Amino acid sequence: MATFRDEAEIEVQAGKGGDGIVSFRREAHVPRGGPDGGDGGRGGSVILHATTNVHSLLDIGRRFRYAAKNGQPGGPRNRTGRSGEDLEVQVPVGTLIYDAERGNLLKDLAEPDATLVVAQGGSAGKGNTRFATSVRQVPRKATLGTPGEHRRLRLELKLFAEVGLLGFPNAGKSTFISRVSAARPKIADYPFTTLEPQVGIAPVGDGYDTLVIADLPGLIEGAAEGAGLGHRFLKHVERCRVLLHLVDVSESAERDPVEAWTALEDELRRYSPELHAKPRLTVGSKCFEDDGWEERLATLAEASGEEVLGVSSVLGQGVDPVLHAARRIVRDA
Repeated sequence: MATFRDEAEIEVQAGKGGDGIVSFRREAHVPRGGPDGGDGGRGGSVILHATTNVHSLLDIGRRFRYAAKNGQPGGPRNRTGRSGEDLEVQVPVGTLIYDAERGNLLKDLAEPDATLVVAQGGSAGKGNTRFATSVRQVPRKATLGTPGEHRRLRLELKLFAEVGLLGFPNAGKSTFISRVSAARPKIADYPFTTLEPQVGIAPVGDGYDTLVIADLPGLIEGAAEGAGLGHRFLKHVERCRVLLHLVDVSESAERDPVEAWTALEDELRRYSPELHAKPRLTVGSKCFEDDGWEERLATLAEASGEEVLGVSSVLGQGVDPVLHAARRIVRDA
């Protein structure tokens, strides 16, 4: 069963403003009672509110239409109608709000508690008391409340994480995040076990420091042009401050480590030069598990021109140095 969704289209309808009314005082022994028609109440608005309590657009997309309450009409004795209740819809932090018909970005809810009024409630109608003057003492005029705004919206979620895990299928990303955090992605010895992003919080050192890590579906060559599963989630990488590139350096690796590293670097460059320029850390995965891993790790380091750390998530070896290195890069970034 799907538990994650990063796009949704919804319809929002703000409430209509309440009508004003025509009314005159009707009291015993009070002849020629003046106007006392009250105003209507304003219509409720639809508001999107970014919160850390929601992590997907799944539930939001299941309900297509969101409508706020209408304002109530005014009453006699200058009673104002009750205003319509606003409808607040909680969305994940990092949700981009687009007008579905025009295609323009309305707002990026990039911070917790950021809000956007996506449909403004209708204005209240005026009662006939409002139209009384010295020359018009018996006004028989009132106005209607205006309709609330109606919109179709497209919501797009870009996850926030300090570290984004990148790699080809079976590079060991899911095993790594399950080792360092409480995240429990599906792990199996075949490609594309990660079908949706997984986010975990990894304690660093004494545990008082942490890293928010996102495990993203594995990329394949051509992902930047839309091939495979990973291309759908490259947009989430844009929100990550640091990229952790995992390369399988084991004897049973499906492809040469240098070839794998080069291919993924090319995918990032083609998808977005800005994304390719992000700080990153290259890590050789599945080390310590067979002979020859040190030589293959050294060859990868020479090809990449940078220090490459080794880790075995299964054995738990090399994990702490990788987390500390990632923490340092995040702080520098």
